[in-house]
Amino acid sequence: MYEALLLAGLLLLVGFALLPVVTPTDRVTVSALRDAGKPRPIPYLVSRAARAASGALLFGVCGAYCVGLWSGGRRTLPMKTWRIALRTTDGVLVPPQAAMLRYFACWIGPAFALAGYLALAPLGHGRWAMALVAVNYAWALVDRDAQYLQDRIAGTRLLAVPPVS
Repeated sequence: MYEALLLAGLLLLVGFALLPVVTPTDRVTVSALRDAGKPRPIPYLVSRAARAASGALLFGVCGAYCVGLWSGGRRTLPMKTWRIALRTTDGVLVPPQAAMLRYFACWIGPAFALAGYLALAPLGHGRWAMALVAVNYAWALVDRDAQYLQDRIAGTRLLAVPPVS
């Protein structure tokens, strides 16, 4: 949760920086909607292409944060706080390729949840798909080494770091 809070802050900053690019410059439509008695809309993206580019940029920024701070022995602020280090299963520093694979593997649960929602929503049971977000973490309950799914796929392991005296 601590990591998610930091990532949310980073993504908010990037999102605010994107606002001038993805917000329509034609204010006539916004004022016309307001004058017509309709509520003023939240700034929206101009096109599907802009929406896709914005999402891809946010995904890339999040990936750069994770890959940059998981590889080469670096640690994120929550990892430092909780004295956790990420290493390969051999105990060496994580190369950028393994960190990138781990990042993509972290999205397996959310991808399952989205696919489950798309399949269950027409039946009126879309809310049950949210449980699939936990796939990556529930995997540790059945894994022989109690590893998370993303660590099993990337060949990495979370280790406790002894306190510095």
